[in-house]
Amino acid sequence: MPAYPRPRILLLIPHLGGGGAERVISLLARGLHQEKYEVHLGVITQTETGAEMLPPWVCVHPLGASRVRAGAFKLLKLIRRLKPDLILSGMFHLNFLVLLLRPFFPRRTRVLLRQNGAVSASLALGWQPWYTRLLYRRLYRNADCVICQTQAMADDLAGELELQQSRLAVLPNPVDLEEIREFIGESLNLWPDDGPHLLAVGRLSREKGFDLMLQALALLRRQVPEATLLIAGTGPEEARLKAECRALGLDTAVRFAGHLASPWACFPKATLFVLPSRHEGLPNALLEAAAAGLPIVALPALGGLVELLRDQPGVWLATEVSAEALAASLLAALGSVAPDERFAHAFVEKFRMDRAIKAFEELIDRGFEEMPR
Repeated sequence: MPAYPRPRILLLIPHLGGGGAERVISLLARGLHQEKYEVHLGVITQTETGAEMLPPWVCVHPLGASRVRAGAFKLLKLIRRLKPDLILSGMFHLNFLVLLLRPFFPRRTRVLLRQNGAVSASLALGWQPWYTRLLYRRLYRNADCVICQTQAMADDLAGELELQQSRLAVLPNPVDLEEIREFIGESLNLWPDDGPHLLAVGRLSREKGFDLMLQALALLRRQVPEATLLIAGTGPEEARLKAECRALGLDTAVRFAGHLASPWACFPKATLFVLPSRHEGLPNALLEAAAAGLPIVALPALGGLVELLRDQPGVWLATEVSAEALAASLLAALGSVAPDERFAHAFVEKFRMDRAIKAFEELIDRGFEEMPR
């Protein structure tokens, strides 16, 4: 059983204010019941608390490391001082560090991991170091539980890493639907022209498929020359994508907005939300766009994503992962939606904060109940 009257939970992310994975952990910190748990948040590469983003009962520990792997000693020191009953880590490279350090944790500390992508597809792309597969196989079996967003992700993880299904859990990402809807109701129009306006949000990395998005836009503009695109996000592919944008003659049609703390500010007057990922778990950017009712065009990046979106009103799912298929779906969507048209997207309701947080709490409590007394 937990060592404290309230279980002491330590959530871990690289930093606050990042992408979807960081937002999920931040929402968990906000949502876990304060009378039921003592909630701590460790931010590895941050020097300030960022406490203004979180309720006062969440204790934030900024470790100030230059990068995740450089924070090993500080993280271990924090864990040995706090003696948490449970650690939940939110991104794969941080998951590796936590599992490497686990032999030095207090004996009864449980470790939960949140997997934020499909392992087989990310390894197949070849953009990760050669030893990544070995780390996954050797380390993930030492976690008490690995949390996936879809059953397809869980099946992929079990098959790729030979993990038992009993070590996996499928839980919905928490999304603050009310906050998003209230925010966009008060937002201004950030688009400078009449459009149609395409919006894509995510880390600028190869698996996110923004190069396919640019190629699809070039094809689309042959028939819809006034179409424009806003890309919100940063990442290692930024310089290459901007060069490709120039090479395709899209300089005036594409705006790179960089990191936006609230991508929802772009939702008003956006004609379509586009998800061009080559492979994907279940991105919060998609769920946030659905919460705002935006029409959605997506590539079939993974089985769980396809299962969620297939045959949904207001969703155009491409036939394959290619620029040509994406362009065809964009053209079909633009030919169907009215200006400023929005959709109910009932599928997003299961990701509501209260439902998702309850599912996480049930998983946490079940783990404590199964511990030997």
